[in-house]
Amino acid sequence: MLDYLKSPVQTFQDFLVLTGRSVRNLTRPPIYWRDVLMQMDSIGVGSLPIVALIGAFSGIVMTLQMSRALSTYGATSQTGQVVSISIIRELGPVLTALLVAGRNASGIASELGSMKVTEQIDAMRALGTDPIQKLVVPRLMATAFMQPLLTAIADFVGLIGGLLIAVSVIGNTANQYWTSAIDVLELNDMVQGLLKPFVFAIVISLVGCFYGMRTSGGTQGVGLATTKAVVVASVWVFVLDVLVTQIFVSLQ
Repeated sequence: MLDYLKSPVQTFQDFLVLTGRSVRNLTRPPIYWRDVLMQMDSIGVGSLPIVALIGAFSGIVMTLQMSRALSTYGATSQTGQVVSISIIRELGPVLTALLVAGRNASGIASELGSMKVTEQIDAMRALGTDPIQKLVVPRLMATAFMQPLLTAIADFVGLIGGLLIAVSVIGNTANQYWTSAIDVLELNDMVQGLLKPFVFAIVISLVGCFYGMRTSGGTQGVGLATTKAVVVASVWVFVLDVLVTQIFVSLQ
């Protein structure tokens, strides 16, 4: 049993070491701002179309489902409330994080994994450059900055999708929908909806970097590292979602 647990515990310990070094290096020069901007473009702008698309369809589906349930009680006028809370608290942050994990955690792991197996990272160390500072920190900063913005866009597009269904299918007016959707929101909901993406972003970027920088075994190892990064990042998104939600529920 102890031998079986040794590998996961060692992996988690190595991940914590990488996390500590990355956070410490956030305030240490040099900061490679050009790399940060390039990663922001790749992670943020590159993910925008798919995030907006998924956000719109999630709002449409949620509105259709909720309208059916609320019509039983004659409360279809409250559709905006349910859709707004569901998207801003849960659907927006979680779906966006899963999309970013699938698109960018895999991309980070494959990029750094390729550099690792071709010994570019070793060459970087030989030249006196810290790979954590050069490769990990820019990706961490870019993801932490862009993830909340992507989530906010997904939330807004999701509400627009819900509006289209509420007006064209349910029969609500646009003013009725927006009033219902906005009035129900509290500061707790807004903070929760923006804090979750920030926490998810830290884990997604660090998981991708972690598995990329410990890649071995050539091209086959790169593929394995990419798969592990996506799976582990996605699992951590749900685990952290539960933890953050529990914290906010306890504060209410």
